[in-house]
Amino acid sequence: MPSSKFSLESIPDLTGKVYLVTGGNTGIGFATVLGLASHGATVYMGARSKEKALPAIEDIKTQTKSGTVHFLQLDLSSFESVISAARELRRKEEALHGLVNNAGIMGVPFGKTENGYEVQFQTNYMSHWLLTYHLLPILTATSAESPGFARIVNVTSDGHERFPPKGGIKFDDTDLENEGAMTRYGQSKLANVLHTKELNHRYGPTSSGLRVAAVHPGHIDTNLNKQATGTAPSAVLRAVTPIMRCIGILEDKEKGAWSSLFAIASNDFKASDSGAYVVPYAKIGTPSAYAQNQGLATKLWEWTDRELGSKGLLDQI
Repeated sequence: MPSSKFSLESIPDLTGKVYLVTGGNTGIGFATVLGLASHGATVYMGARSKEKALPAIEDIKTQTKSGTVHFLQLDLSSFESVISAARELRRKEEALHGLVNNAGIMGVPFGKTENGYEVQFQTNYMSHWLLTYHLLPILTATSAESPGFARIVNVTSDGHERFPPKGGIKFDDTDLENEGAMTRYGQSKLANVLHTKELNHRYGPTSSGLRVAAVHPGHIDTNLNKQATGTAPSAVLRAVTPIMRCIGILEDKEKGAWSSLFAIASNDFKASDSGAYVVPYAKIGTPSAYAQNQGLATKLWEWTDRELGSKGLLDQI
């Protein structure tokens, strides 16, 4: 089992390595991009807004003289944007050493994307599944060339255990319109862990050599907490967040990136750890019973494959 004494010094020189971090312009994603770039990596910052991403990139440049950070247009509420981002990355790079599916939303009021899916389920899970699908060819090729370096991290939360609906995934009603905002969130975060489990089953060290992990970053002070207006009014969220930070319930975003950096780049994350649920900070934990169900993981993969395949989204690159 990896040591909980993880430090950024356990990350090797990443010069020549290429990574993509979704939601990399803010919060934990920003800290993850900074951590990779500071070790020499080339990092693509996946973000919806170029206007917000470019200042974040300039901020990183002031903090580290190593590494290179590029903006990659990516809107997870649009499958078409996801495919375009994967196509652009594969056009520009011959190798991809790590994909950090970090971006997400939490506890927002019910709504649907332009593609017709509940916004949390698509943003947190389905679009990341689609992005991963279209990047698997370059990831597996990189794994063959650089064993141990090609990895995937799906950022989840302990919400996968606390909030999902009965049965874990409601395949006949993934929208969960009649359920609460956090139930919808819990289902999406459980889907992230199940995705990781099935990725490890299909593409892990014993087959394609990829190392994968589901990461619970901790309870971190990010904009995610202020977005959860489906659980409380925004004025209440703005008021309680500083209090939670003061009494130690919310940690700084830099600490929230530790587990992602551990799983995506540290030499301490071994092949034998692939498929693990990583908890604060940089430790192997135990996910929920639903998350350990291989049958449920396979069923979710097959459901997603059918859903996206029926729309012609799996053969556009």
